[in-house]
Amino acid sequence: MVKKLLLNNVFLPIGDLVTGNSLMRNLNALRSTQFDEKLIAQKLEKILTYATTHSNYYRNLRIDPQKDTFEWLKTFPVLNKHLLKQNESDILTTDKNKLIKHGSSGSTGIQSTVYWTKEEQSINRATQILWWEWAGYRLGDPVLQTGINPNRTLVKAVKDKLLDTYYLQAFAHSKEEAIKALKWASGKRNPVLAGYASSLYVLALYAIELGINVKFRTAVSWGDKLFDHYKTKIKEAFGVEVYETYGSAEGLMMAAQYDLAHMYVMSSNVFLEIVDNQGNEVPDGELGHVLVTNLNAYAMPLIRYKVGDLAIKMKKTDYPKNKKLDLPVLEKVIGRDTDLVKTKNGKYMVVHSFTGIFEHIPEIKQFCVIQENLEGITIQYIKGENFNTVILEKIERLIINNLNEDFKITFIEVSEILPTKSGKPQLIISRLK
Repeated sequence: MVKKLLLNNVFLPIGDLVTGNSLMRNLNALRSTQFDEKLIAQKLEKILTYATTHSNYYRNLRIDPQKDTFEWLKTFPVLNKHLLKQNESDILTTDKNKLIKHGSSGSTGIQSTVYWTKEEQSINRATQILWWEWAGYRLGDPVLQTGINPNRTLVKAVKDKLLDTYYLQAFAHSKEEAIKALKWASGKRNPVLAGYASSLYVLALYAIELGINVKFRTAVSWGDKLFDHYKTKIKEAFGVEVYETYGSAEGLMMAAQYDLAHMYVMSSNVFLEIVDNQGNEVPDGELGHVLVTNLNAYAMPLIRYKVGDLAIKMKKTDYPKNKKLDLPVLEKVIGRDTDLVKTKNGKYMVVHSFTGIFEHIPEIKQFCVIQENLEGITIQYIKGENFNTVILEKIERLIINNLNEDFKITFIEVSEILPTKSGKPQLIISRLK
């Protein structure tokens, strides 16, 4: 209890002062988040006005303001990953050398880069902690966290130590690493499990296989789709329900579970539209494409950004009467199927086994992994600029080194990688029976 009080009131506020961040201020503000349509309209008008006056990309569109802010938003064109990548410099409103660069994992097979101010980054981090709190976490609880960044900077290493966090790479789950991580958690009191949904599932499989008993206080997932069979295995292995969150690497902190089986929309962060194929809003209760406007991103405005998912907003008449938060509710989010790649020795490769490699290889424009049998995989790829065959040898070597076993990798150059019915490319297609 003393440690948690010191974290909230001493160590983290001091950390904000030293690093120039505002994590605790934003976290305290977010803790009181409720739905306020007038405030949302004000925030939306502010970001639209700022974008059309400070961003060359939006200024050149010459979109005239309208009295109704929500109708004004609908006159903006949809922004997708290709347009974001092509118009990066024009979308920015600030010198990018003064900003924090953040690349997406490329889990759709297409990488994108966004830039944040420290304030914007602090809001994202505060939102993540708030969502953990909704799941039962409290600052200071020990956390077994999976992630895709193997390089822990000094600041991150200090954070891990201060917050009692064990960081495990999501894209390199070997048995040895799983055993070490799970044994660490088993020695902690009420640890929390957090990370990419598919990687939490793999940890659960290892725990069951190896008979490692860990009772987590709660579990929080992000990054990829939390399938029902993932939840079942995680509960079987660790005795907890998994709280799902919905965001993206572009800093779009969109929705999370709290007291409902469904997710609340974080309306203080984003304005979310569900639209048909022509970009027209569909009625609540109907399936459509997700468009997101970031209400906090001024350095690089993202307006009507198409994340590539399909979702359904719940009809207000169907809202549970006893829900704890006065926020909009998502009835369902349909994400891409992040199937696992499995080897003959029982190892698993999740979606980030590949994005952790390909995000650093701009010579590959897009890719898709197909598995027909346990002997190996086929990687379809679309060439990017400066491509040469040495790149393929590098990719194969990195994958084999991560697996540390014989595994056949076949590369096939293609001109197009077809998306799934959701309109989103499927990164891994498993045809194992």
